[in-house]
Amino acid sequence: MQPTFTGIPDRPTAPDVAVVVDVMRAFTVAAWAFRRGAEKIVFTGTLEEALELKARNPRWLAFQDGAPVPGFDLANSPARLRSLDVRGRTVVQRTTAGTAGALAVADARLLLCASFVVAGATAAALRRARPDTVTFVVTGDDGRAEEDLACAEYIAARFGSDGVDPAPYLERARRSEAAAQLAEGVRLGWAGVHHEDVPMCLEADTFPFAMAAARSDGHLVLRPLGAATAI
Repeated sequence: MQPTFTGIPDRPTAPDVAVVVDVMRAFTVAAWAFRRGAEKIVFTGTLEEALELKARNPRWLAFQDGAPVPGFDLANSPARLRSLDVRGRTVVQRTTAGTAGALAVADARLLLCASFVVAGATAAALRRARPDTVTFVVTGDDGRAEEDLACAEYIAARFGSDGVDPAPYLERARRSEAAAQLAEGVRLGWAGVHHEDVPMCLEADTFPFAMAAARSDGHLVLRPLGAATAI
């Protein structure tokens, strides 16, 4: 496999296989939502679209990033997600990095969304797909976010060997600007940020499923992809 690492493309593109990485915090939240029983996650490009979908589907939940927004159920915090009952529910998610990156490559033949908690399962899904090339979309900071790049490089390394030590990659993420900003948010008492968010984002290979996105009913929809599931 030949990996390519890039930021979110300015125009929609369709690589053959894409892995969109958002460690802090969109795809850590998504993974935890699936772990807690969510059925699927629908990505939207705007807050307005997310709220419209929730209004048309009263049992759906809506997640966004940044400060809490009226009408949304969660501000992208994996720790605060624990207080929500997501079992059997559909989640609408809109973030400025992770979901935006996924929507930019929505027409890829295989589109995986990843963070450290599903990194090993993502690498296993890639091995089953046997791609010649993989485009890793590093969503944070115009493709320069160290936590996302470290996770992408860890997944690429795991593609070749399950024996790769995650510790050096996690340490890069721990020292990232995003981690520092979340820690500062905790210190300042920002709404929507929890002191356990960063530690939860820095757990490697926690879950046995990857997360695959595909178009369905006019939307880009994310679902868990089990280790034994064929692509």
